[in-house]
Amino acid sequence: MTINEAQETVDRWIKTTGIRYFNELTNTAILMEEVGEVARIMSRKYGEQSFKKSDEEVNLADEMADVMFVLICLANQTGINLTDALEKNLEKKSIRDADRHKNNEKLK
Repeated sequence: MTINEAQETVDRWIKTTGIRYFNELTNTAILMEEVGEVARIMSRKYGEQSFKKSDEEVNLADEMADVMFVLICLANQTGINLTDALEKNLEKKSIRDADRHKNNEKLK
């Protein structure tokens, strides 16, 4: 699925199954919640925290998909084409960071 297809698919889902989009502020809060769930899993799986009994059946891929879903909702609501945005962002990073990482002693 391309990013454009994902945006179209989420829009169809929202307008049928979801009935309508939550407002932008609500979706921003939901996005923060979902990012927090990813952070919780990462800190337990790759960091020093241990899993709680309630965290034993967490699914990192599913939580990341939740983040993408809500981000796509916000993009749709605000008229942002994520394909275009990502392409422009990568171009900006490629110009800005052309030598930055190559010259970073910490990465060698």
